[in-house]
Amino acid sequence: MTIIVTGGAGFIGSNFIFYMMDKYPQYRIICLDKLTYAGNLSTLSPIMKHPRFSFVNGDICDRDTVYALFEKEHPDMVVNFAAESHVDRSIKAPEIFLQTNIIGTAVLMDACRKYGIKRFHQVSTDEVYGDLPLDKPEMLFTEETPLCTSSPYSSSKAAADLLVMSYYRTYGLPVTISRCSNNYGPYQFPEKLIPLMIINALSDKNLPVYGEGLNVRDWLYVEDHCRAIDLIIHKSRAGEIYNVGGHNEKQNIEIVKLICKELGKPQSLITHVQDRLGHDLRYAIDPTKIHRDLGWLPQTEFIDGIKRTIKWYLDNRCWWEAIMSGEYRVYTYDEANKSSI
Repeated sequence: MTIIVTGGAGFIGSNFIFYMMDKYPQYRIICLDKLTYAGNLSTLSPIMKHPRFSFVNGDICDRDTVYALFEKEHPDMVVNFAAESHVDRSIKAPEIFLQTNIIGTAVLMDACRKYGIKRFHQVSTDEVYGDLPLDKPEMLFTEETPLCTSSPYSSSKAAADLLVMSYYRTYGLPVTISRCSNNYGPYQFPEKLIPLMIINALSDKNLPVYGEGLNVRDWLYVEDHCRAIDLIIHKSRAGEIYNVGGHNEKQNIEIVKLICKELGKPQSLITHVQDRLGHDLRYAIDPTKIHRDLGWLPQTEFIDGIKRTIKWYLDNRCWWEAIMSGEYRVYTYDEANKSSI
């Protein structure tokens, strides 16, 4: 089995590659990544020389590059993590999100049609559903919840989802989609809430929280997400959409206070800043379908996952310090290729 993993130098993609390399010793994994600001090649350095792993620096929007890769490797599956994903950046510069998240997805599926594929899996987000009220905790996103986006980012992901399902209906392309809640864990880029708070707290810097920090997110440990995708691409029927949630709803301010407590830092570091434009109030996923169809449930309690995550950032300072200094941007393929597992 040969699997192309796009965006594999990013947070969830790299964790998925490590998971699959460990679980399936007979699989070949090819990572296609443009290495934008959030792509970190040093993350993949432990497997760069592994005989079952290959790295290709390329853009999913570049049809020639994508087709040449398919022509050479003849993949059995494609798992598409490649995406612009930061809401604040999408508010400031929407066009790149439309290009990567929509056009890039179309190029990948065109290659799948041309060269044949057993499964194309689109990694999406619960943000395509919009948000839920804070005062109705019984309300959850299901796969039947109408798409109702709030930002250019979520709109581009919703558009990609619709495009994926159109390729299934029109061309019979064997596709699946997963819509996950907020992920956390090792190798997450420091612009996101949890790693940013950990890193700032370790440096005794201010911990910026939007508004009063009452916005609620459902948190999913990244390894649990990887297990879900594994089940979907191997066990589910084509044309299915699955919500993948952690059953771990927390207010943003709760997360920040917990990080302060775990690191022994004062809550006086918390600074409330102007709220994000169009800030969604609450995300909460109902994962009943994936549990019923595939037997998946999250295995990581939030308190265990956050402790494990904090420990990882404590133990891997070199990884995130290189990001904060900008040094990771000059980390080259040749340097990464010196390391192996």
